[in-house]
Amino acid sequence: MLNELRLPAIKTMWPQFSQRADKEGWPAARLLTTLAEHELAERHRRRIERHLAEARLLPGKTIDTFEFEAVPMVSKAHVMALAEGNEWLENANNLLLFGPPGGGKSHLASAIGLALVENGWRVLFARTTDLVQKLQIARRELTLQAALNRLDRFHLLILDDLAYVTKDQAETSVLFELIGARYERRSMLITANQPFGEWEKVFPDPAMTLAAVDRLVHHATIFEMNVESYRRRQAIDKKQGPGRPPKYATAAKTNPD
Repeated sequence: MLNELRLPAIKTMWPQFSQRADKEGWPAARLLTTLAEHELAERHRRRIERHLAEARLLPGKTIDTFEFEAVPMVSKAHVMALAEGNEWLENANNLLLFGPPGGGKSHLASAIGLALVENGWRVLFARTTDLVQKLQIARRELTLQAALNRLDRFHLLILDDLAYVTKDQAETSVLFELIGARYERRSMLITANQPFGEWEKVFPDPAMTLAAVDRLVHHATIFEMNVESYRRRQAIDKKQGPGRPPKYATAAKTNPD
């Protein structure tokens, strides 16, 4: 009967708890509550496992392993609040991370995505070029709208390295359609090496650039991570050898707004 009801956790645990209930004289309500709690906990665990598998996050990238001291313009408290997801994902707000290569944008994006999945949200992490190519194929096969609809099941879509999309009419048009489809409906987290002023390298005409930027920043939090490359800094520290203090770049002053 428990198989028919699809209650695998109760099926596994009920003999142990039933025996304990008989021994300790539990009332029926306590036994039933205990079994139900274990079933719900197991369902939650399995759901998180499924969502982690589908999220395709970068391995080993967590908030705990992010070097906040090397990126002083990013507040850990702010990131922890974003990791809860409640307000900004419910309101379909965006998060934009700008900065030179090696500054930790992808790490932070994936780490926030991981925390959100653990808090019950559905997330997809994708290199922008890879996702754009898949959407191009869908357009050629006349299934673009269906592909965009499938992306709707994710509360947050992380587009990593947006600036590497080639300035091609077909690629940028599907990217623009994706941004438009999620505008004020679902959240996006975008990492990019170039600030908005250089996005004409991504979109083929100024009007499309302006429209894309307008949709992304309308409800957005922006982190400008203008720091020295992690990889370059680690290479220098390794070359200098042990016993030397790490050299972090001085953060450029940014407008607190």
